[in-house]
Amino acid sequence: FLMKRKTHVKINRKEVMLAKLRKSCSCTPKKLKNFVMDFLPVLRWLPKYHCKEYIWGDVMSGLVIGIILVPQAIAYSLLAGLKPIYSLYTSFFANIIYFLMGTSRHVSVGIFSLISLMVGQVVDRELLLAGFDLNDDVPPALADSSLQNDSQTNTTAFNLTIAGMNAECGKECYAIGIATALTFVAGVYQVLMGIFRLGFVSMYLSESVLDGFATGASLTILTAQVKYLIGIKIPRSQGHGMLVITWINIFRNISQANLCDVITSAICIAVLVTAKELGDRYKHKLKFPLPTELVVIVVATLVSHYGKLNEVYASSVSGAIPTGFIPPKVPHFNLMLRVAVDALPLAIVSFVFTVSLSEMCAKKYAYTIRANQEMFAVGFCNIIPSFFHSFATSAALAKTLVKTSTGCQTQVSGVISAMVVLLVLLFLAPLFYSLQKCVLACIIIVSLRGALRKFRDVPARYHVNKVDTLVWVITMSASALISTEIGLLVGIVFSMLCIIVRTQRPRTALLGQIQDTSFYEDDLEYENLSSVPKVKIFRFEAPLYYANRNYFLKSLYRLTDLDPNLEAARRKKYEKKEKQRLKKGDHTTANGLGIGETTLQLVPKQIDFQALVVDCSSISFLDTTGVNTLKEILKDYKDLNISVLLACCNPSVIDSLKRGGYFGKDFANMQEMLFYSIHNAVQFAKDQK
Repeated sequence: FLMKRKTHVKINRKEVMLAKLRKSCSCTPKKLKNFVMDFLPVLRWLPKYHCKEYIWGDVMSGLVIGIILVPQAIAYSLLAGLKPIYSLYTSFFANIIYFLMGTSRHVSVGIFSLISLMVGQVVDRELLLAGFDLNDDVPPALADSSLQNDSQTNTTAFNLTIAGMNAECGKECYAIGIATALTFVAGVYQVLMGIFRLGFVSMYLSESVLDGFATGASLTILTAQVKYLIGIKIPRSQGHGMLVITWINIFRNISQANLCDVITSAICIAVLVTAKELGDRYKHKLKFPLPTELVVIVVATLVSHYGKLNEVYASSVSGAIPTGFIPPKVPHFNLMLRVAVDALPLAIVSFVFTVSLSEMCAKKYAYTIRANQEMFAVGFCNIIPSFFHSFATSAALAKTLVKTSTGCQTQVSGVISAMVVLLVLLFLAPLFYSLQKCVLACIIIVSLRGALRKFRDVPARYHVNKVDTLVWVITMSASALISTEIGLLVGIVFSMLCIIVRTQRPRTALLGQIQDTSFYEDDLEYENLSSVPKVKIFRFEAPLYYANRNYFLKSLYRLTDLDPNLEAARRKKYEKKEKQRLKKGDHTTANGLGIGETTLQLVPKQIDFQALVVDCSSISFLDTTGVNTLKEILKDYKDLNISVLLACCNPSVIDSLKRGGYFGKDFANMQEMLFYSIHNAVQFAKDQK
């Protein structure tokens, strides 16, 4: 039987588009209000804020995140190749803007190690191209957009004409100029992606790609911090293969290690790791995480200051961190052109991490987020702070988990965290002058525990899915051994190739009947299946399109043990020989059979079926090549008096077959060619003479 299809009313797409355009272009007070409320979600939820219920959890989590944020911000400035003050600016502005524009209640947006690394790589490259020395770690005194000549602090001003900057600008000024230009362009990309609703781009970053990218980048981050751990001066490697080159330089200069930095690093790592492990073990008993990083930084700063570690042992320190805010400045347009390509992967990675964490929190706490608004929020978290000497931001997993575990209810906690950072910016920043860089490196390395632990998950990942494990390994290796941006691109391309290969060479099977039922399964996978006499049932577990057409035919011919083209050629050859014998007057064949009996011998004995049922339940779509392929096997098998029956086709496949003329004119033979279950097709084949 054939089920009657519903008749769908044809939609005039032009009219629909014009109606949507008119609706979107119209401006009414109500619509304007909704636009503002959607653009600034804080206006919706803040008036409904339950102060008594929420305030304690928000204040507590905000203070804890702020206390964690300050040492991390100072530490991650090493990754970005910038001064600590800029990391504090970034953390402050990102929390305020996300409070206004974000739709997630729990995500912690701010400085993030992977984003800092990507910014730092671009900054280092552009500094080298501008002729600056990357290996001078002595901190210059901070001024505004230009720096004065100072031989002791190596702030010799360069009259830069590069990238159109005709102003005197020192190394630090040029570095933050590159970072802000990169951040601005990344933010513009994210806003444009939000306007054009290109959030689907994140779908191409699978979990395996993201995990591999994070792990590979973590290895790069760890490698970049080793020189601070042991206090050696080595060239800062740039370009492809940075990880290998850096380790070679480390081992070449290991004899120059600063004993004071080595001892300090060993003590700090031991304390941090022990505290983290104890915190993980007793996290259910602790109301909030131990502020270990802050304690380590305070103690290390006091020891360094009163022990004069910089003067006596030449231990590298953070240097002067000024208080207050630098006047805002528009990012240089010409610098934007230099970093436009680098900003694209930065924008995508920043958005993907933010949205994935937002969705995770929303699912856990039963509320919804708007992915498109998240794109705008992250975009403006980059665009606006770039005018205030800040660099790119993203949601951070570790801080988000801490935020949720300490009772966070809304983004009011982000404002509290911003106030803690502001307190440091206005009053406490100079107190970190004597803080050793090796302590900051220890904080960064210990924060990578989660990403580096992914190596322990490889056996379990391999057991679950070998292809995903291969994608993880390829992405991780490329991110670590080539570069982070190339690694991300390699991971995306390789994962897509894996999908294509899977559809090019999918599983195929001949099905047998489950005894005393109307169900059929793979004969090689299950026992006690009975074959159907005179019927072959073939399953193809993928869409049928141009790339897997040949594999479909080869698999069909191999499993049915019959190539209709070869068989047809064999028959023609046999008939030709018989005609030649008839002309010679010989009325018997080589088998001793009469001419009337020869037709019974044309089909070899291995052809033991008279009907072929194609199970189309796994064929999600057909292209033109796929339709032509089915038409081809229909014709070829028909020449051998074998009928081809299709079963379990979905509506889109049926429509493709109709449009391709598979069922003939007016679909007259459709009832004899198409069936809604395999069993119906088998019963029909058995009833055929």
